[in-house]
Amino acid sequence: MSPAALPPDIVVLERGWLSSNNILLLGPEQCALVDSGYGTHAAQTVALVQARLGACPLDLLVNTHLHSDHCGGNAALQAAYPALQTHIPPGQAAAVRAWDDEALSYVPTGQFCPRFTYEGLLTPGASIRLGVRDWDIHAAPGHDPDSVILFQPELRILISADALWANGFGVVFPEIEGVSAFNEVSQTLDLIDSLRPELVIPGHGAVLHDARGALVYARQRLDQFTAEPLRHARYAAKVLLKFKLLELQQITRKDLLRWARATSHFGLLQSRHFAHADFDAWIDDLIQDLLRSGAAQAIVISGESGLLNQ
Repeated sequence: MSPAALPPDIVVLERGWLSSNNILLLGPEQCALVDSGYGTHAAQTVALVQARLGACPLDLLVNTHLHSDHCGGNAALQAAYPALQTHIPPGQAAAVRAWDDEALSYVPTGQFCPRFTYEGLLTPGASIRLGVRDWDIHAAPGHDPDSVILFQPELRILISADALWANGFGVVFPEIEGVSAFNEVSQTLDLIDSLRPELVIPGHGAVLHDARGALVYARQRLDQFTAEPLRHARYAAKVLLKFKLLELQQITRKDLLRWARATSHFGLLQSRHFAHADFDAWIDDLIQDLLRSGAAQAIVISGESGLLNQ
């Protein structure tokens, strides 16, 4: 019978949107963690893991992909657990070894990730023991070209990272850089459909019991973006602004504009999709969208106009 709920050896620490969910896989011989959250939340990540494990060590850390909200706690966990082994997808292994924070996306997105190391690779087509169960590793390009998802075939549980959420999927970052990737998103959704998961643990949000419904919604959203690339570009820009607001909680308009000018993904988005608009006016228009949607609140900070995270 398919599981109606997660077994007790699989524990989801649901974190929100700045930090990805953390998934603990527990066993008498090995305790593993999938994804480690954002760098500014690293102390909280360590505290949550330690509270759940007690005196037991964390043996293995795996990252579904290397966006800052999924691996920002790696360094803190490696410091807290000196014997910890860390495995990452192979695509950016060289960038991690050299710590190329441009290639790793942290400079282009204006995000923060402390330097970490790794010992092993999550090779698509292989499987990996996490806790007491074996999980199949599948390539899941689209949101990130090097991302993987993890599938437990006996229980039909999928760790989907940012390839599938209740409300769609993550920003298709290659599209920001001018690399066509909507088709890869479609192929990854087809892969997930073919696996027929009964439960899906997404990178953000609660465990999904209706994988098919989530897939239908994700495909509708993908169709919208494919038909209107400008819509995706605007969405991506707002996500980057909201992420910075989640990180800082409040910021003056002047400082937000300064940050956006220094963050190259905004320059790429503007030049490719909004070149007719003045940069500051374009950012202000995005801010107004955040205010209208309730994602931010207008405030005054030391006599200057600013934003408060909502």
